[in-house]
Amino acid sequence: MSRFLSSRLQSLQAYTPGEQPRDRKYIKLNTNESPYPPSPRVLDAVSREAVSALNLYPDPTCKMLREKLAARYGVGEDMVFVSNGSDDILNFCFMAFCNKEKGMAYADITYGFYSVFAQLHCVPSCVIALKDDFTVDVKAFESCGMNVVIANPNAPTGIMLPLEDIKRIAFANRDSVVMVDEAYVDFGGESALSLLPECDNIIVVRTFSKSRSMAGARLGFAIASPELIADLELIKYSTNPYDINRLTQIAGAAAIDSDEYYFDNAKKIIETREYTAQRLTAAGFKVIPSKANFIFATYPGVCGEKLYSILKEKGILVRHFGSERIKEYIRITIGTKEEMDVLCGTLEDIVSGKGN
Repeated sequence: MSRFLSSRLQSLQAYTPGEQPRDRKYIKLNTNESPYPPSPRVLDAVSREAVSALNLYPDPTCKMLREKLAARYGVGEDMVFVSNGSDDILNFCFMAFCNKEKGMAYADITYGFYSVFAQLHCVPSCVIALKDDFTVDVKAFESCGMNVVIANPNAPTGIMLPLEDIKRIAFANRDSVVMVDEAYVDFGGESALSLLPECDNIIVVRTFSKSRSMAGARLGFAIASPELIADLELIKYSTNPYDINRLTQIAGAAAIDSDEYYFDNAKKIIETREYTAQRLTAAGFKVIPSKANFIFATYPGVCGEKLYSILKEKGILVRHFGSERIKEYIRITIGTKEEMDVLCGTLEDIVSGKGN
């Protein structure tokens, strides 16, 4: 850290992304990417002709994408915002709706970027502890009197909060914005989009990184009332109006036209998730019921960090978090059935004493 860094950022704790090692080939189950490639439509759309136009700026309004998303989700085009990944949108939300008087409430065990954004923008935080079973304390969020961000399904637990509870939180905080981060909703969750007609303070945030197999393209979108979308547009046009490149816009439009392909992949991932959870449970693991493309698991008497380290030595990457309440767990992205068979067999050997 240099002496030139602003004093307000000297204590900033940056987000730690999942490992992307290049030292060997791994079974990569640590960053919740899809194990399946983008759809054939996407591959065909990113053509030589499209690449040849990279000398020109992209459309800052992303009109084609917004039109397709509006049609896909049955909303007006003025209710759609697109940006460079859902993280960008969440960052814009902190910038747009928080200040020193009104900060952000979020769970103690959730997506790690929320606390980083709060610190980055110097806004107060209300960190609300999950219950002992890792479910959301809805009453605490109802009485927080702040903006709210909830990952639903939550990360890293995979637990889904019922829509009725989202509605309760939104109604109780009418003068605040409630962001519902639905990065994993396509793997068995229920979207809060249905609440928008009666909850004009909800912003639903989505990504193309998970179910639509485009983590490397960096594309996210939000759906909310025209008023809230206009607020996000103000921030975008005050920072970087060209934040989605030409190729990503083309690929994103093709992905929206590929629902059948992605629904089939999501179904396969759900089936593999349930198979993996059952197999690990049979081996003595405690597996949190998940509605995401990952599972959160622990084995009695075996440190989560040890499981992570042994798996890495054996060429399998998972995610381990060191915070006190979840340090005994590992988060496992759902890969292909073949990859999960290798993962399960390795973990079975480890806990039986054969793989130590």
